[in-house]
Amino acid sequence: MATTINKQKLLNQLFATGKKSADTGIPPRPVLEEFIYALCREDATTEQADAAYRYLREHFFDWNEVRVSSLREVEEAFADLPHSEDRAQRLLLLLQEVFENTFSFDLEDLHKKGLKQAAKKLASHQASTDYSSAWVMQRSLGGHAIPIDAPTLRCARRLGLLEADQEEIEASRASLEHLIPKARGTVFTDVVSNLAAEFCGEEEPNCPACPLSGECARGQEGAIPTVAAGRSPRSKPR
Repeated sequence: MATTINKQKLLNQLFATGKKSADTGIPPRPVLEEFIYALCREDATTEQADAAYRYLREHFFDWNEVRVSSLREVEEAFADLPHSEDRAQRLLLLLQEVFENTFSFDLEDLHKKGLKQAAKKLASHQASTDYSSAWVMQRSLGGHAIPIDAPTLRCARRLGLLEADQEEIEASRASLEHLIPKARGTVFTDVVSNLAAEFCGEEEPNCPACPLSGECARGQEGAIPTVAAGRSPRSKPR
């Protein structure tokens, strides 16, 4: 396992390598829309998530039309993403819950709550996962949170930023939040996601082409274990 000094050196190289590919300077979306985008973004690339979100905005008049549409109609937006049916179910569940609670499609009141209360409120939604809650906290509410999905966890373990046997998502997120300054949280999320998609695939990682191959703990060992982060949305009503 890398020492703290080596981890910081690796992070600096990671930021320098992926600086141009990070989504910097993008203004935050309204809270509900950021929540919806997080449903698109988990376990997906930026390009895939953008395409899915754009489909929702262009093929439906508003969020209420999405809410009253069939599962199959909504699933079309996620056709190119893994877990497409699950994403559609979670989106419909989220919109229905927000509408029943507020008679609108607005979660901007979370800005008025403290970060701890806002985090609890986000997590209380049945459609929420640790990733989506952390994403909204990071992108919309100004909290220091690192959203972790399977690609992020895989890369962080292989690079040596996390212990290979560290299985708890919350503990892994806390470890990364300790290492990564709040101001660089969004850059880390984007850069490590791009790295996972381009070089650090689960089955066939392209280590020779990876710009971090010289620093990657698992790549240097020549043995790259298969890892995956389990997703844990709450059970949905039948």
